[in-house]
This record gives sequence, C-alpha cells and structure tokens, in this order.
Amino acid sequence: MYNSERFISATIMSVVNQTHQNWELLLIDDFSKDKTIQIVKEFITKYPNIKLLENPANQGAAVSRNRGIKAAKGQYIAFLDADDLWKPEKLKKQLAFMKEESCDVCFSSYDLMDELGNPLNKQVKALPVLNYKKLLKSNYIGNLTGIYSVNSLGKITSPNLRKRQDWLIWLESIKTSGKPAKSIQESLAMYRVRNGSISSSKWSLLKYNYWVYKKGLGFSTSKSIFSLLVFLFEYFFIKSKQTVSINGK
Repeated sequence: MYNSERFISATIMSVVNQTHQNWELLLIDDFSKDKTIQIVKEFITKYPNIKLLENPANQGAAVSRNRGIKAAKGQYIAFLDADDLWKPEKLKKQLAFMKEESCDVCFSSYDLMDELGNPLNKQVKALPVLNYKKLLKSNYIGNLTGIYSVNSLGKITSPNLRKRQDWLIWLESIKTSGKPAKSIQESLAMYRVRNGSISSSKWSLLKYNYWVYKKGLGFSTSKSIFSLLVFLFEYFFIKSKQTVSINGK
C-alpha cells in the first residue's frame, strides 16, 4: 500500500468477503502519507487475521512484497495490490483447482475497471497452460490472480527491481516447480486501470522489461535486447489479443 486511502477499504473487503475463510491478510504499507494506516487499523480491530506491516521509509514494491512473503504463515501465497479486487470465490475455486490438478502455480482471467471502479466491459483471458518458455516472452500472469504453493516450492521472493518484479516471481515459481502453471478461465478478480500510472502505458514499461532480462535474470546485454524484441512481438501480435470485450460490448 502507498497512499491508498481511496481504494484500500474496498480491497480489504474483497478479501474479507471470500467464501474461503481460512486466510491471513498481510498489509504492507510503504510509508503512506495519507489516511491509509488509519483506515487499516479500523479493520484490524475487527479481524484478527489482518496484520499491518509498516516500512520505515518508502522502499518500493519489491521490498514490500518480499517482506509480506517472508512474514506469511500460509501454505499458499497470493497477491493483491491496494487498488485491485478479488471476486468472492477467488480463493475457494483456485485452491480446489490446484489440488485437483496437482499444480504448484495457478492463475485466472480477470476483468478491467476504471479508476472509479466502473466496469470497462473488458476481460484479460488467461492462457490455459503456461510454461517457463512462454512466460519468458511476456508476463501472462495477472499478479492479482496468481497463487503459488509454499509447501511445494518454498517461499519465492523477487529481486529488488522497481517494476515488473512480480513477473520474476512467477518465472522463478514455474522454474522451481518444473511443471507449467495452470489457469482457471473464469474471471476471478478485477484490475483497476488508473490514469497516469506507469502500468497504464505499455511503452513506458519497456525499460523495466529490459531490466527484468538484464538484472533480474542476469542475461547479457545482447540477449536482453533480443529478449525485449521477442517481448514486443509477443505483446503486439499475440498477448494483446487476450483482452476481449464482455457483455456484448
């Protein structure tokens, strides 16, 4: 969380309202200056399985995410940014699916909404099966939908990159598993498209994609550039087709 007072209540409630109730919610605040902490503390008084971790300074998403991973006590780890939402049966359906399919990494399709929470009538469809080679070309796992098994993989953390560190978590998870990730085609979450955010501009993410290859995976400069070119082809000619209109609009 960072200055998330406008969204954090709805995000927390999307966890509280899960039909699967055996969860632990770790909220990591990255030195917010608004009323985020005040709002969270009101929830903590009502729900003992919600815990707050406060960073002593603004340290970024990777440090915050890793802090939550290290503190987590559950058999599975899932992620949810402070402005996104889970649908009520998200955890129940994915956990059941993971047991039935004997998979270590699971994800799903998800819907897009605008900054005010209004549906954009668009859905990002998940690939049914995702191996390491395909994921290396582009990040096909919506982080708000991903779950990995701690029992099978241990705790997978990310390098300290400013952006796209979630991609590296899923790459390492699939690599460690030795098995492909599997998805539920149903949409189980809602992603908020915010005006002016870095993630709202795919072009602005190019440099962060390069650092995933160069710093995160340790590729040489030439291999990182080649991988970035593969990423561009994959995104514009293949991945972009995953976003489809829903409700006939």
